[in-house]
Amino acid sequence: MQGNLNEIDICSILQLIELGQRTGQLWVEAYSSHHNNKLGKDGANIYRPKQQSWFVFFLNGQIIYCQEGESSLSRISDYLRHYQVEMRLTDKQIASLPPTDAPEYAYLWALLERNIINPKIAGSIIYGLVHETLFDLLSLRQGNFIFHQGAALVPQLNTFEIAPFVTKITKQLQQWKQLYPHIQSPEQLPVLSDKVQLQSSLPEATVNKLQHWADGKTSLRQLARHLNRDILTVAKAIYPYVQQSWIQLVYSDTNNPDIHTDSWELKKKLMKRIVCIDDAIAIGETINSILQPQGYEAIALTNPLEAMSLVFQLKPDLILCDIAMSELEGYEVCAMLRHSTAFRLTPIIMLTGKDGFMDRVKAKMVGATDYLTKPFTDTELLMLVEKYINNQ
Repeated sequence: MQGNLNEIDICSILQLIELGQRTGQLWVEAYSSHHNNKLGKDGANIYRPKQQSWFVFFLNGQIIYCQEGESSLSRISDYLRHYQVEMRLTDKQIASLPPTDAPEYAYLWALLERNIINPKIAGSIIYGLVHETLFDLLSLRQGNFIFHQGAALVPQLNTFEIAPFVTKITKQLQQWKQLYPHIQSPEQLPVLSDKVQLQSSLPEATVNKLQHWADGKTSLRQLARHLNRDILTVAKAIYPYVQQSWIQLVYSDTNNPDIHTDSWELKKKLMKRIVCIDDAIAIGETINSILQPQGYEAIALTNPLEAMSLVFQLKPDLILCDIAMSELEGYEVCAMLRHSTAFRLTPIIMLTGKDGFMDRVKAKMVGATDYLTKPFTDTELLMLVEKYINNQ
C-alpha cells in the first residue's frame, strides 16, 4: 500500500491498517522549503527542499512505536530529563546496539535492560513519543506514504489501539487551530518580552518558572517533554501570556547554528509578518509551510471580509492576496487597502490561477506591487517575498 496524501489522508490510512490487522511499518515523507544560507554564482539565494519523514510500527493493527526521521535520540533525552535520569549509554554502548529501523526504540530497551529506567517509565516515554508523532502526522495534508507489511518490531513493551488515539488527537488538533495565529507550531521558542508586566500581574513563583523555560532555547515541544504533558496542554497554559504579548514565540535559527543572540529586540526586528488572504485553505497551508521555516511569521486569512479588519490589527510587512475569491474579489481588497494610509506603501502581491495580460494590468491599476501565478514553486514565492521585504 502506497500513495499520496492528496488522495488519502493519514487518518484513513491508519483505519485501513487497523481494520486489516496489519503488521509492518508505515513510512511517511513530506517536504518543506529549506534555506541553506548559501549563494549561487550569480549571488542569488539557493533554496532546497527539506525532507521530513516519520515511521510508525504496527502489530496486528495496533501501534507499537512511532519515530520521527532517523532520530538523534534527543527526544528520549528530553523525556529522561523529566524523570531526572542522569545516566546515559556511552557512545561505545550505543555503537554496539543491534542495527534496526528504530534506533530510538533500541536505545530505550537498552536503558531498560540495564535497569537505568523501569518498565513504567519506558512505557510512559513510548506513549509520549507515539502521541507527539501522531499529532504531527494527523496535521499533514501533503506528502507520500508507503506501508511495508512484514515482521513486527521486537520486543514489544506495549501496544496502542489506533481508534482511541486518533479520536483524542483529532479533538486536540481542532483546539490547537483555535490558538492560531498567536501559536503556530510546536517548534516555536517562548521568549520573555515584557518581564515588568509579568512581575506586576503574576506571583513571583510563576514569573520565575516562566523565566526558566522561556529562554529562547527551549521549544514548546521540548517543554512538553520536560513536563511530561501533551503539546496542547502546554500551549494552552502559555497562550494567555502570548496573547498579552508578555511572551513572544520565535523560530530557531536552525540554518545557522553558529550564530546566537540573546537580544529579543533583534529577533523581533528580523521576524517579518506576512498575511495571506485566500479563501482556499490549502493555499494558506502551503504558504505557511514555505515561509515559516524561513523565519517569517505567516498568517493565513480565509475570509476576505473579516480579513479587511484583521489586517489593521496584524499590521503585516507584506500581503499576499488571491484575485478570485467568492465573497470579495482580490482587486477590491487591494484597492480598499491602498485607500488607507496604513497600507499605502505595504507590498501587496496578487495570487491568481491565470497568467493573463489583462489580469496583470488590472492588478497594477488597483495598486498591486506584483503578481504571482498559481501553482508556484517554493523558490518563486521566497524570491518574491525576499525581494520586497529587503526593499523595505
